[in-house]
Amino acid sequence: MSDSKNEKKQYGMDLTQGSILNKMLRFCVPLMFSSILQLLFNAADIVVVGRFAGDASLAAVGSNVALINLLTNLFIGLSVGVNVLAARYYGAKEDNELSKTVHTAICVGILSGLFLNVFGVIGAKQILVWMKTPKNVLPLATLYLRVYFFGMTAMMVYNFGSALLRAMGDTKRPLYFLLGSGIVNLVLNMLFVIVFRMDVVGVGLATVISQWISGILVLMCLIKEQGAMHLNISQIRIDRTMIFKILKIGIPAGIQGVVFSLSNVVIQTSVNSFGSVVMAGNSAAQNLEGFVYMAMNAFHQGAVTFTSQNMGAGKKNRILKITIVALLCVIVVGEVFGNGMFILGRSLLGIYSKSPSVVEAGMTRLKMICTIYALCGIMDVMVGVLRGLGYSVMPMIVSLFGACGLRLLWIATIFSTEKYHTIEMLYLSYAVSWIITVSIHVICYCVVGRKRGIFDLKTHQIARK
Repeated sequence: MSDSKNEKKQYGMDLTQGSILNKMLRFCVPLMFSSILQLLFNAADIVVVGRFAGDASLAAVGSNVALINLLTNLFIGLSVGVNVLAARYYGAKEDNELSKTVHTAICVGILSGLFLNVFGVIGAKQILVWMKTPKNVLPLATLYLRVYFFGMTAMMVYNFGSALLRAMGDTKRPLYFLLGSGIVNLVLNMLFVIVFRMDVVGVGLATVISQWISGILVLMCLIKEQGAMHLNISQIRIDRTMIFKILKIGIPAGIQGVVFSLSNVVIQTSVNSFGSVVMAGNSAAQNLEGFVYMAMNAFHQGAVTFTSQNMGAGKKNRILKITIVALLCVIVVGEVFGNGMFILGRSLLGIYSKSPSVVEAGMTRLKMICTIYALCGIMDVMVGVLRGLGYSVMPMIVSLFGACGLRLLWIATIFSTEKYHTIEMLYLSYAVSWIITVSIHVICYCVVGRKRGIFDLKTHQIARK
């Protein structure tokens, strides 16, 4: 009995006491590696297909990234609601409510995956046509997308399951699961594409198999977990009260993710108008850029979980410190990783494609986005803290108008003119939207902070005593 308790303490973490910086790093570093490993699923696809199947196949796989995010982000947003609620109940030690959250979350994950599976397979070609995918890329892009979506159920189960584990401060086991499935993905990629010459079908199938492995491992982990986090297969069902609470937080987060992805799909459509070379360079650079984003996103998720646990435990005096630490960490990571990616850009892009013109097209994107990517990290951390405080609609509205709306307006006005119809001006829309959105989020945080007593000096003085 004592062994099982020690094992639980080894993975779980009480985020309501102790050094915030120390625990933030212990929480976020495994999460950072987990996110990067998850991104490696797609990176392995792109590298292998780019080197051994050609630029058309590279464009077909890479151009699907924005679309896949668009179709999955609404449901991944629901997992944010799961994380916030579970962390709050874990911090407050409300075991009954936590158990209901666990079983409802897994049920929602399974249903979400099945829906995406059917929708993605049936609608793949028509959606790609709407995105103005070039005719020489369309058949391969459609084929890859249909294969890829057979792994949606496993992907959703993994995302909801890992959200539950993060709620109790456990980011190590999801890392181990993704490490194992990532190795399988890499091996199968080389086997299916290099040996069996299966092209985009091979990379899609390798990803699907690896997703099922990580999904099953998360389920087994929750089944073996003790206490309120234990998953009983026979009790998997939707609790009406709990689903309402999850939807209240998760739907705004999901809508925000969908609209962000929609703006990226519109940008991808604009990129497509420059031809397959720019598409391939954009796809490779976007994949490299994704590693920087995932590294920063760990602190967004850390901000959500830390804030939620402390709010559940009634420790408002720690929220301001959590915000400052998360912001400092994300700025350092964003600047170091982003500028490092740009400096090493040509060598890294050469891994994806042997074509000098594709590499140069990729460098254009890295220069315009990666060098200032810390702004995106700051924006996400502010959103994470606000969600952890229970405000999900506010950051959604700000993001809709501040980031997504501005990008679409930029494309419809400035970019559409003949003088400014360049790939550089298209990428500039990201920087402008980040600066404006961050400014508005900071104002919202100050308003919410005063309302919730985060800036109350008496609260901090009482906490010191």
